[in-house]
Amino acid sequence: MLQGAAIAVPVMALPVEEWRLYAARRWAALEPVLRERLAAASLHDTLRLGCGLLRPEAAAVLRRLCRRARAGKEPAAARFYREEGNRFFGRRHYGTAVRLYSQAASHEPPGSPEVSVCFANRSAALFHLRCFEVCLEDIARAESHGYPDRLLPKVLLRKAECLLCLGRLQDAADALSVVENKIAMDGITTSPAHQTLLKKLSQLKIKIHEKERCPEPARETCGDVQRKSEIWEENDSISGASSSLSLNFDIERGRHLVASQDILPGQSLLKEEAFVSVLCPGESRLLQDSSETVWDTRVTNADLYCHRCLRQLLASVPCRGCSYTKYCSQSCADMAWEQYHRTECSLGALLLTLGVFCHVALRTVLLAGFAEVSRLVEWSHDDDKDLRNPEARCKHLSEAPDTRAGTRSIPGCNDNGQYQSSYQAVFNLLPHAEKHSPEHKFLCMLSVVAICKQLQEAGLEGAVLNRESSEKWSKPKTCEKTSGELSPELKTMAEAMLRHMLQLQCNAQAITVMQESGSGDSAVVNKKPVRLATAFFPVLSLLNHSCCPNISVSFSGTAATVRASQPIPSGQEIFHCYGPHRCRMRVAERQQLLSQYFFECRCQACLDELESDVKSVVSMRNSFCCPSCRAPVQGEEMLCCSNEACAISVSRESLSRRLRGLQQQIKKALELLRDRKADQAIKMLLKCQMDAGNFLSPGHLLMGEMEDHLAQVYATLDLRFLKL
Repeated sequence: MLQGAAIAVPVMALPVEEWRLYAARRWAALEPVLRERLAAASLHDTLRLGCGLLRPEAAAVLRRLCRRARAGKEPAAARFYREEGNRFFGRRHYGTAVRLYSQAASHEPPGSPEVSVCFANRSAALFHLRCFEVCLEDIARAESHGYPDRLLPKVLLRKAECLLCLGRLQDAADALSVVENKIAMDGITTSPAHQTLLKKLSQLKIKIHEKERCPEPARETCGDVQRKSEIWEENDSISGASSSLSLNFDIERGRHLVASQDILPGQSLLKEEAFVSVLCPGESRLLQDSSETVWDTRVTNADLYCHRCLRQLLASVPCRGCSYTKYCSQSCADMAWEQYHRTECSLGALLLTLGVFCHVALRTVLLAGFAEVSRLVEWSHDDDKDLRNPEARCKHLSEAPDTRAGTRSIPGCNDNGQYQSSYQAVFNLLPHAEKHSPEHKFLCMLSVVAICKQLQEAGLEGAVLNRESSEKWSKPKTCEKTSGELSPELKTMAEAMLRHMLQLQCNAQAITVMQESGSGDSAVVNKKPVRLATAFFPVLSLLNHSCCPNISVSFSGTAATVRASQPIPSGQEIFHCYGPHRCRMRVAERQQLLSQYFFECRCQACLDELESDVKSVVSMRNSFCCPSCRAPVQGEEMLCCSNEACAISVSRESLSRRLRGLQQQIKKALELLRDRKADQAIKMLLKCQMDAGNFLSPGHLLMGEMEDHLAQVYATLDLRFLKL
């Protein structure tokens, strides 16, 4: 489902198994007294006690593990991928060739003339895929990277042909003039290649003249492209939220969002850009028809999506320093470099080894900046610790509420009482430090210290602390720390990173993308959500869990949109599903999976199921309810309402016919979506959902399927709207 956080912490979020085992051995080898002190220590004291526990052998272990990640530039790999790309291009597998040429470009060192060949070859594959705009971009890249002069006419002819196909006749004619001048300067030759160029040049000239004489009529825009603008009034107190929501607090539920007015199904409630997101490497998928080699020819999420904005990649722009990171445009590459990647770049293999949570923690503090991180870490060290610790502060609020302060005293709100999607809000998400196992906290502590030590040894401390020169910063500080010890500033960053790693177990949001899960005609039914990235959404994190939520979440790049999935009356809490849904699994399974969030779910769905344990889950997922009062019905052929005050009877056959009719309507809605009529599909699915609620039990499988379909339609609609 396009709902909430993952139902369990994915393996890729944590460090690799060998590092986890090393940390476990180190923990077991500690003196019992030290283990007790670490188990009870605050985050600040954990870092103070633990910084010296990362021994030299740990660095050797990490170096060995990092060799597997291979995130650096390797010319031999570039040569291999380019040759593989040529092989697939020759077999007309142009999509695979594009991927392989992209891999080759990512492995070419900065300034290498061979990278221009990668871009030129990729432009040829893109031309055959009829991706003319992207092809032109690659031709420009090839030129700017010094494509060999003797080969340039062929590429420029391709440029002219792209422009011709795009209807840019004057630009195409200008490009042909450049080719003519180039050929004239090179002198007359009778080689077959030269004659082929002249023939192609002549053919393109003729085509341009023909199109100039008989211009093509302007194409009509496709129907259902324009989307009716939605009425949206933003909340004054909660950034990105609708004015129909309010921020509340109580000791049992903590911070939570409540409907301040009646909300209709499909109504937008929240539009939030992730404060930080990190692409998950994902599972590898073999390229079509590829053979096992020393170089990895598999496709992963890292090859398919921009590492900054998460836009799907066709022709990636490689990072200047590493082979792992790729972008959708030079603009994204430059922005990522300025914001965080200049620091992360040389740590690529280490971050892949230590897992996505470690990477998110580092990127969070880099985006926040040292000044803001330092301010909030020092704020958390205040002598009045009961008011600085989020858990204790929440308890204080419930015991001594200050009605005059309004939302100002709610953790995460600024002095004006506004809850913004800011680092302050991220910092105030609950880390549940006392609830994590001591072993897990120790693993997280060793991991963040390892990153900070690597930053210090690589001379990147200045970049982390937002200083102009790392050399200028590091020299006067050498006398203040012993060899190998972290500087006070990096200890501050490490403490914040440790906090964020612990927060992520309960507050990480999985950004999902729909990927095909098998063959078939349907554009929706045969797709499933796959975790694409892990992110912090401070406002979205305010939503509490329910196994039967009243909202759905869809994603477009790094932006999340929350919509009501059913009518929500004023005063009702807004509930998110963290993964375990009543239509997907038994209550015992749900409770077990939700234990990672350190709470026992007491939502209505769980309470109902626990109270009616005599009723099998299978029957609940396929059962009807009374069309009059919606109470459960009992019986075989004739179904009687279990509510004595109602006592209505209805035949099973009549409800089964109604169910079949509903399934047909859902099928039609999905056909509308496939025909790009998303607005009509939404209306039909919402009507189906309303009809289903009148005779199907809340836990019926079809109820969950309709929520899935609606979330997928909204995701499709939001993405198309974004592209307009």
